[in-house]
Amino acid sequence: MDRIEANFTSESQKSWHEWLDNLSDRIIAGEQLGREEAIALTKIEGQENILLLCEAADKVRQACCGNTVDLCSIINVKSGNCSENCGFCSQSVHHPGTGSPVYGLKSTEEILDQAKAAEAAGAKRFCLVSQGRGLKYNSPKSSEFARILETVRLIIAETNVKPCCALGEVTPEQAQALKEAGVTRYNHNLETSENYFPQIATTHTWRDRVETIKNLKAAGIQACTGGILGMGESWSDRVDLALALRELEVESVPLNLLNPRVGTPLAERPKLDPYEALKAIAIFRLILPKQILRYAGGREAIMGELQALGLKSGINAMLIGHYLTTMGQPPEQDRAMLEALGLVGGEAPVPN
Repeated sequence: MDRIEANFTSESQKSWHEWLDNLSDRIIAGEQLGREEAIALTKIEGQENILLLCEAADKVRQACCGNTVDLCSIINVKSGNCSENCGFCSQSVHHPGTGSPVYGLKSTEEILDQAKAAEAAGAKRFCLVSQGRGLKYNSPKSSEFARILETVRLIIAETNVKPCCALGEVTPEQAQALKEAGVTRYNHNLETSENYFPQIATTHTWRDRVETIKNLKAAGIQACTGGILGMGESWSDRVDLALALRELEVESVPLNLLNPRVGTPLAERPKLDPYEALKAIAIFRLILPKQILRYAGGREAIMGELQALGLKSGINAMLIGHYLTTMGQPPEQDRAMLEALGLVGGEAPVPN
């Protein structure tokens, strides 16, 4: 690592550029970025050097993923009064955020209408997201899971979007039922590293989340699993999260950028610097060369006019439309941004 850090601080920018070019070639050829080398990359400072890192990550993205940007949209099917105490979330009953909506499971008709609207906006996938720890803790008398399975089947029958779900923890049997209904991808984020997770939530563990990811993959469902940047975690935590995702062989990695919500424990966190976000995105791409790396919540609020740079720093997927408790920008604005960059909205290739 000492040798690598010396490149960052004392060699010419030309040599530094050549070193990164060589690194990207090694990764494209199939070499895995190790933890020590990844930690060394986090030492990069200065906008010019960060942009060189982003250029290397973009080279890997082009070689390993192509120019198709995976477009998906989400719907909050059940909001508020969540039993969990995740510090970033305004839906928690422990710290309800100002103005966060509270309602029970939406009707099948309303969800189906939103799926059709998402398809019209260009989304190829549509994710049903619910608050709560998960289906495995539902009352045996609850009909919600059966209603969600029926909604999934109707979305498949009446649209061309692929339904995904984010319903919290699931048992192996529930994962199999989701697979049989037609769910091919399921979102369940690790949020941060195992080391930092207790600073974010204490009502469940990081390992609980890993168990659900393994249940989903065992059922043949792709894992859409990532985290949130800007919660006070260290660079080591970010690298460890990316390495854990690689070990779990998840297919899609949403990267949320914390947009602090009033009323939550993280409300006073300073917003992430856009260039810090770009550096993190680039390092995630170098660690995860073939994964679908997704711009998720907070990109508009954090990146502002630099949003497009994320798509030239390793990103090859985006959430379009609104988020769970915050507004997104119009989908036509996203499509225009992709077109200006020579990228195409659609379905990105799945690794492996």
